[in-house]
Amino acid sequence: MCVFITQIAPGPGKGPLLAVKDLIDVVGTPTTAGSRAVADDAVAATKDALCIAGARYLGARINGKANLVELGHGGSGVNDYFGTPVNPLDPARLPGGSSSGSAVAVATEAADVAYGSDSGGSIRIPSAFCGTAGLKTTFGRIPLEGVRPLAPSLDTVGPMARDVGGLVLGMSLLEPGFSLDGDAAVVVGRLRIPGVDVDPAIDAAVDQALILAEVETVGIPIPSWGDAYWASSIILDWEAAQTNRQLTTDASLKAKLGPLVAARLDAGGRVPETHVTMALSLQKRWVTHLDQLLDRVQLLATPAVAFFPPLCDAAPGSAFSALTKPVNLAGLPALCLPIPTDRL
Repeated sequence: MCVFITQIAPGPGKGPLLAVKDLIDVVGTPTTAGSRAVADDAVAATKDALCIAGARYLGARINGKANLVELGHGGSGVNDYFGTPVNPLDPARLPGGSSSGSAVAVATEAADVAYGSDSGGSIRIPSAFCGTAGLKTTFGRIPLEGVRPLAPSLDTVGPMARDVGGLVLGMSLLEPGFSLDGDAAVVVGRLRIPGVDVDPAIDAAVDQALILAEVETVGIPIPSWGDAYWASSIILDWEAAQTNRQLTTDASLKAKLGPLVAARLDAGGRVPETHVTMALSLQKRWVTHLDQLLDRVQLLATPAVAFFPPLCDAAPGSAFSALTKPVNLAGLPALCLPIPTDRL
């Protein structure tokens, strides 16, 4: 099923099985970033990424480096070099990305918990497509030393699991001593995103879940969402081009990149400096705006993806991250939960 790029024999004991996205260093195994351009010269990591420390301390058994979209740069889940993980809900459909292997690993019980990374939706999109749970953590909460960067201003690492209980376990591995605290939300802001055409069945499922949760729901229009999406896209694409510059300036390495990722990096390298400056300025205003919204409600609710998983041959052109990237721009945490619909 192309879930793991590198299989690891789990050690003895009864600790949870942990899959680790192959952007994260695990001692003794190479970090490939899902890319031939990286994998061909990759050597075994000499130490774990810092975010692995808690898992080691608590006895988690790492059983594989999970597959991903090349360099973690894309929402489809497709990996042309290592193979695309198979969506467990429908093999004909995309698994979502970039943390595709992590989502499939927990969905198929190949792992109890998986680590994913999320710079623009890369935990939430595959969780939504595979019917699992995922948590994009607050920016800066989980240390990123030993994690290959994509967009350092937006990158986060978080847990993925079959349900919320698994996410709590995953957070305890990432952050020993983690516990749930605080009161349950009473008032939830239901976001309606202008310009994003959400499948009516998905919107209805979210609304029904809020009704069943017996929370007060307040409809909140958010006209600046499109601006925040533009700014987050500019920052992500520009930073991805900078962090992967070696792969695009060395002709022999660039020839090994998949065409879609190579095109994204080229486009990111052409982003005007004035656009980056504008995006960073907008980011400050966006953070303030969401802080003000969260003074009125305890949570903001929206679908993670506007549509059901596309067929595998329909990957290019889909706006996978239209409902996720602005959250990264704000640095806020985001929880993706599976909600049943009448279609998947």
